[in-house]
Amino acid sequence: MVEFKENRDRNDIYGMPVLGFLFKNQTFMIVLKLVVLALFIYGVYMGFADPGKENIFTTYLFWGLFWSLFIVVTLSTFGRIFCGICPHGFLGKYITKFGLKKDMPNFLKNRFIGILILFFGWWAIYYTVPGFWKVPLATAWLFTGITLVAFVMYYLYKDMSYCKYICPIGTLTKAYAKVSFTELGTYKEDCNSCKTLDCSVACPYNLNPFSFDNKNSMDDCTLCMDCSDACDAVAFRITKPSRSLFEKFKFNKAEVWSFILITAAISLTMVFHHGLNRSAIADEFIWSRTAVFAQQYIDFGSLDAVGMFAFIYATLLAIGVVYIGMFIASKVLKAPFEKTFYTLGYAFAPLFIIGGLAHLIQSFLTHNYADIANGFIYGFGLNAGPVENLASRKDAWIYMFEVIPFIAVLWGYLILAKRMKSFNASKMKKVIAFVFASSLITLYLSTNIYKTYVFKTYGMAKKSHHGSHGQHAAPKSVKTQTPVMKCEAGKCGAGMK
Repeated sequence: MVEFKENRDRNDIYGMPVLGFLFKNQTFMIVLKLVVLALFIYGVYMGFADPGKENIFTTYLFWGLFWSLFIVVTLSTFGRIFCGICPHGFLGKYITKFGLKKDMPNFLKNRFIGILILFFGWWAIYYTVPGFWKVPLATAWLFTGITLVAFVMYYLYKDMSYCKYICPIGTLTKAYAKVSFTELGTYKEDCNSCKTLDCSVACPYNLNPFSFDNKNSMDDCTLCMDCSDACDAVAFRITKPSRSLFEKFKFNKAEVWSFILITAAISLTMVFHHGLNRSAIADEFIWSRTAVFAQQYIDFGSLDAVGMFAFIYATLLAIGVVYIGMFIASKVLKAPFEKTFYTLGYAFAPLFIIGGLAHLIQSFLTHNYADIANGFIYGFGLNAGPVENLASRKDAWIYMFEVIPFIAVLWGYLILAKRMKSFNASKMKKVIAFVFASSLITLYLSTNIYKTYVFKTYGMAKKSHHGSHGQHAAPKSVKTQTPVMKCEAGKCGAGMK
């Protein structure tokens, strides 16, 4: 154990005046976690106490501030900060301490559980039943249910197993944190003489921080910073973005599938449903045509058939191009398919987490900022008028952020080129394999270029709605339900149109 580390590396955040205080000072960390916990509890309470459409606090606390603003921005920069201050993990450490500390059954030790819960339990419903989870009462019930499941598992099982395997965003944050520019590690000169392993003893996840550097992996570290409080030889370093993805490490299948499924569910489906479906030729796309055809035989009622089929087509297309591309790449490289698939699949990481920043920034400027601010005004009964948006979609300057998806594409290509070094093959074969292995990146690039082409060529639909997600121009024969914002007499609320 090291009580005080005097000479820290220049890139060690713990040695920096302001950032060091923010990330290492345990008093500040506890206060921050308590604030987040209080907001979480109050948001759920408000969802039950004020379940009507007027309660925009619950909606925008969870679906505006926490997701996607805070989680996406921090994941792409500092890593799993949200996991470090998550109310479930914060309380879970104490529940586990006094729990039964059993080993989680093997059938539950499956990292695909969390990502599939997120994919089907959130995104499939999100596109099929617009606004369902964003109703205050539904949001309150959702997080109450998740909290109860989490607390039961914390009590039963040791090592914070719920966070590792069951949490809907656990695997996702673990995977996308690799894109960030920070890493937790230790000073080898101090660890070599260590006999007490205090950093490991302090870790509620039963991890060994002193081994992170050698493994080129932070395992399931959530940046709770308990290890750095126990031993000052722990370092939190600023590194080159995505540094670990350029080097060898033990791949995790669920992480690669997280990249594929989330790219399909968010990046591609958003272009299909919330992008192209605002164009003047929205009725011509296959998901719209399929919805109209299916409605002849199925009464979808208030379900969004267009959104459902856009989600299905995006998912099948993403999985299809990846499988075909990786299969051909494996044959060209004369390598096992599994090795090719999971070694090169990490190149898909930047597509959503970096590329999605364009939509996130534009949405924040044009409506999310005002939504969140007005939500807090409503939730805490503040004597203030409605907050205005920071920008309008008519402002040309906000479209400069649309270059970000192309940066994500270049980033993905670069990672793929570096990871191709793991294979023994001629340069020509690697070039050919690169073309096929990059199929999802190329698909992502193509959809963004095509969207730009469609709007420049055909323009927007005369009656197109695009505020909160779930709004789109749809064929008249398909019933949709679209949330809109109403602000009257200084009070803002969400209604249905």
